[in-house]
Amino acid sequence: MNNAALVAGETSGDLLAGLLLDGLRARWPDLHSMGIGGPQMAQRGFEAWWPHDKLSVHGFGWEVLRRYREIVGIRKQLKQRLLAQPPDVFIGVDAPDFNLDLEADLRAQGIKTVHFVCPSVWAWRPERLEKIKRSVDHVLCIFPFEPELLASHGIAATYVGHPLAQVIPMQPDRAQARAKLGLAAEGRVVAILPGSRESEVRHLVDVFFQAAVLIKKAQPATQFVVPAIPALQQRIEAAAAASGLGQALKVVRGQSHAVLAACDVTLIASGTATLEAALFKRPMVIAYRMGALSWQIMRRKKLQPWVGLPNILCREFVVPELLQDDTTPQALAKEVLTWLDAVAHAPETIQRLENRFSALHAELQRDTPTLAAHAIASIL
Repeated sequence: MNNAALVAGETSGDLLAGLLLDGLRARWPDLHSMGIGGPQMAQRGFEAWWPHDKLSVHGFGWEVLRRYREIVGIRKQLKQRLLAQPPDVFIGVDAPDFNLDLEADLRAQGIKTVHFVCPSVWAWRPERLEKIKRSVDHVLCIFPFEPELLASHGIAATYVGHPLAQVIPMQPDRAQARAKLGLAAEGRVVAILPGSRESEVRHLVDVFFQAAVLIKKAQPATQFVVPAIPALQQRIEAAAAASGLGQALKVVRGQSHAVLAACDVTLIASGTATLEAALFKRPMVIAYRMGALSWQIMRRKKLQPWVGLPNILCREFVVPELLQDDTTPQALAKEVLTWLDAVAHAPETIQRLENRFSALHAELQRDTPTLAAHAIASIL
């Protein structure tokens, strides 16, 4: 294989695609990769025709409509470019709303297509199964139960493990992470992760900081740390300055893994970051808010009682979830304080959670780059 086109949307997709490129380049050292991606992909020699944050939207209402024309225009230009110079394979990394239609068009013209990260048809929008079958030659699955589900619908798939389980240590070093971030070695630290998309931060950052104020009132010595992706750092720093938390709140540039390793508990937006928190074996409170119209549509399409990945994978509420109208400062603070109390006075509760997350970590730990490269080679 000489050429691979990839599309990754958002920060999590960039990370996954970067790890995938490690496997592809190990198997095909002269590989040229191009398309839409971010800094992790660029470090592997990827040629980004557009930056990955151009695709960073969520929801169903105005939040998507205001970006619709730009995103559709990018997809049209990308398709024309790839049809003019066909790659050996196209790999869509997550971003199913963008990638599946593009994959269908490319596959119809004879280009091999792979989708990395099975869309969560087991959680909501099962109607996507027919589109997946039409759009892709192979799906690379990051959760062990997905290939069997896809096979029952005639879709070829391979479980490759979750790449994050490879890069996150089984036993994180809290002391080292705190030293790296300039945090006190002792005392309680709460990590606040309000999301990696502008719309997520807009809906969550202020309520998260208001919850932090209440937590600090109850436990004045608590320190708070927020990892901000560069594109959203200014927005988060402005909210931090307005929160009144002062020196108790520290905003750092990126370094979300160090922040999760350093903390005792995390207050976190639902998404891939919740799985990262689980792999770091950290207690968490999962929250999410979106526009009212998006929420109504999402709620009707939901197939499971859970939205947080740790709960979905464990098949029960091992950590609390507070969604939409339940995402209040008071409710968030109460749940975080419950975890902090367990850290101080009920270590057996924390140990049970850590054991559950360690078992999950082991289940997801595979040589993802190599397995993915083998699966892609099998369809070429």
